[in-house]
Amino acid sequence: MAQTNPNAINVNDPGLITLVNKLQDVFTTVGVQNPIDLPQIAVVGSQSSGKSSVLENIVGRDFLPRGTGIVTRRPLILQLINRSPPAKPQENGANGEETTDKESNADEWGEFLHIPGQKFHDFNKIRDEIVKETESKTGRNGGISPAPINLRIYSPNVLTLTLVDLPGLTKVPVGDQPRDIERQIREMVLKQISKPNAIILAVTAANTDLANSDGLKLAREVDPEGQRTIGVLTKVDLMDDGTDVVDILAGRIIPLRLGYVPVVNRGQRDIENKKAISYALENEKNFFENHKAYRNKASYCGTPYLARKLNLILMMHIKQTLPDIKARISGSLQKYSDELKTLGDSMLGNPANIILNIITEFSNEYRMVLEGHNAELSSIELSGGARIAFVYHELYSNGVKAVDPFDQVKDIDIRTILYNSSGSSPALFVGTTAFELIVKQQIKRLEEPSLKCVSLIYDELVRILGQLMNKPLFRRYPGLKEKLHAVVIAFFKKAMDPTNALVKDMVQMESCYVNTGHPDFLNGHRAMAIVNEKHAASKPIQVDPKTGKPLPASIQPPRSSSPSLDQNGDGNGFFGSFFASKNKKKMAAMEPPPPTLKASGTLSEKETQEVEVIKLLISSYYNIVRRTMIDMVPKAIMLKLVEHSKEEMQRELLEQMYRTQELDDLLKESDYTVRRRKECQQMVESLSRASEIVSQVQ
Repeated sequence: MAQTNPNAINVNDPGLITLVNKLQDVFTTVGVQNPIDLPQIAVVGSQSSGKSSVLENIVGRDFLPRGTGIVTRRPLILQLINRSPPAKPQENGANGEETTDKESNADEWGEFLHIPGQKFHDFNKIRDEIVKETESKTGRNGGISPAPINLRIYSPNVLTLTLVDLPGLTKVPVGDQPRDIERQIREMVLKQISKPNAIILAVTAANTDLANSDGLKLAREVDPEGQRTIGVLTKVDLMDDGTDVVDILAGRIIPLRLGYVPVVNRGQRDIENKKAISYALENEKNFFENHKAYRNKASYCGTPYLARKLNLILMMHIKQTLPDIKARISGSLQKYSDELKTLGDSMLGNPANIILNIITEFSNEYRMVLEGHNAELSSIELSGGARIAFVYHELYSNGVKAVDPFDQVKDIDIRTILYNSSGSSPALFVGTTAFELIVKQQIKRLEEPSLKCVSLIYDELVRILGQLMNKPLFRRYPGLKEKLHAVVIAFFKKAMDPTNALVKDMVQMESCYVNTGHPDFLNGHRAMAIVNEKHAASKPIQVDPKTGKPLPASIQPPRSSSPSLDQNGDGNGFFGSFFASKNKKKMAAMEPPPPTLKASGTLSEKETQEVEVIKLLISSYYNIVRRTMIDMVPKAIMLKLVEHSKEEMQRELLEQMYRTQELDDLLKESDYTVRRRKECQQMVESLSRASEIVSQVQ
């Protein structure tokens, strides 16, 4: 048979409750908020419900502060530990008065987590310490605090159990209590009982209407089905004659899965006369055994049964939640360990070496992002170099293609330029000057989208910089982050000037020389042939009026390549349009032309053909230039900006940042980093100890 660990805890062992107590102590001692939802029993009820008396009866000792108003002003985590009974049983004093001297209480004592190692055998001193520790956090003005007080009581007269006593619910502030005390208490209680692993012990006075119970109302807000709420009915002995709680116990009023337990507490006079709780428990037992409504079920009533029931419920609850607790502790330990590793050690090495390593790592990562070798590649959106490619091949390409050379130059404008370029003699052929003038003007329009492309790539590089600046390393050193960001931005801006200059030169190159010898260019002869074919196909074919058959080409009338003379004097040509509205007398007078001559009227057949030829030539050459710019501008940007930043980034950073007198300032950690490292260290410490504790369970 395999040997077992003598310190191991079986899942059916009451030691499970002690194990959870240790976990609570671990997180409280380290001073961190408990990241694990531990199984616990939270006690809720109004101030007048008898909540404190129930707890004292379970413990068997007077130890809780009493008085008017709110007495419990901090959560009290009450850990009861059953220990072996003493050799000699303890005897109560005469007349049922409770003894409190140390010698009589040698086998019963309390310990506070905030005073490790000190045993309180006198339970009156436990009460005084609770008051003292409460006021250390809340002052004396009746305020409350969520910081818990951990009290552990060892006794042979208790069952191992853990209860969290919460402040009593109140409606109206008294004395110098805060005006919003009701809201503060409500929020504190809700925070405790809303945890899924919390068992809610709702204390209600039996001589009041159950539907108005503050404790049950609050419990039903977080546990509407009553799955994890157990009811305690106090003051059963003070109910009117002929009334009882039998219907409540049977679940016919407000059903709870864990049921109700009626109890009888000491009266105020008994408390003032310091009657021993053992005496009160005996009276409670006699009450239930002799009451006609309860005598048949007396074994399910009273404080001893309540303690056994809570012990069993808590044990079973811990047993059910233990696998999840283990998993949560392991997961949280891994999470905080990873974060602590990311935050780094507060003990720094040589500042110069650290700065050098950071600059080298940053420069390498910048290159990797641009080249698409980043380890954190996204499957959801484009990033890094892929966004730059999108700018080139989608935004810039479409932007250049969207520049239409004829959206600003109309046919009538081309006609005017043709006449202006021919001078005083009408041109015999389509003018080269007009073609070059128009195509150069339109090529210059490509400068704007090309410079816009440079700006977009700059924005993408800044975007990559921002992503790299979000690394935890730079949150750790805010001074370094600010300096590095400023240096890189200045480096990018400095590279923008030669990039813009090169792009402008490329546009200027294309516009200063029109290469009509380009192999892809549609020459003038081919353009005129296309236009002539188009016009010939659009004219009707002459037919013989006798036979209806097309006439031979040799017989058809010649097609004039120039407009016919207007016999009526109202010509439609370029110059005729200026005089079309004038009468013959004015025409004969030969008045001088107006200061400004603008073309109007329809184009003649010859003018139409010439304009179409020019437009064909412009389209042909403009498409060549567009393709060239779409190909060459991204190359220019890559050369002067992107590749330049990849190659020169590290040198620039070293030159601007690697200065001995500034290194210490650059490596000054942020307040957040110092604070967060301390928090993570505390969490790792507490979770490591918690992991050791739960590993004892087999």
